[in-house]
Amino acid sequence: MLKVKMMFVCIISMILFSAIVPAQVVTNQMAPDFSFSDTNGQKHSLSDYKGKFVVLEWFQPDCPFVKKHYNSGNMPQLQKQYTAKGVIWLSINSSAPGKEGNHTAQELNQYMKDKTGSPTAVFVDSDGKVGRLYAAQTTPSMFVIDPKGAVIYQGAIDDTPSADIEDVKTAKNYVSAALDAAMNGNPVAVPTTKSYGCSVKY
Repeated sequence: MLKVKMMFVCIISMILFSAIVPAQVVTNQMAPDFSFSDTNGQKHSLSDYKGKFVVLEWFQPDCPFVKKHYNSGNMPQLQKQYTAKGVIWLSINSSAPGKEGNHTAQELNQYMKDKTGSPTAVFVDSDGKVGRLYAAQTTPSMFVIDPKGAVIYQGAIDDTPSADIEDVKTAKNYVSAALDAAMNGNPVAVPTTKSYGCSVKY
């Protein structure tokens, strides 16, 4: 009887644990689809962009690591460079209401304007559904999806995990490296890294 009870407790624990552990996106497999309304009220689905490269960028304006990449001009420059080449760039804020980094759509639009950001769309994911779907753990956290819909890169924006704005100059940017390789028909040399930054405030 004791063994049965212990087994029952183990099963319940496993079910509860699986319910709170975020999904894992597997590199070189299909990216999970999702739909959203952006900060301007326009509706989008990831599947709308089949046939194009897509970048998913998790961000929140109060994070020092995000500030590093926006205040240096690094993130806005990447957005401009690759959207000009037809890449779809989706910036996602998954901070929950009452948590650090949670902002209204209008505030995020103003932030992008102030920082000269130019993503294709900005998405307020305040319930964390998309963040958890992609297991986004930090801001920034980056995903690159190819025209077939497969994730070809996920992880950090670059190889220098600091909040020092000066480090942008010498860091190796994994996102641009992945996009440049894939857009030229070459394999991505570093398809997965560990992201760094502030924890996503689910």
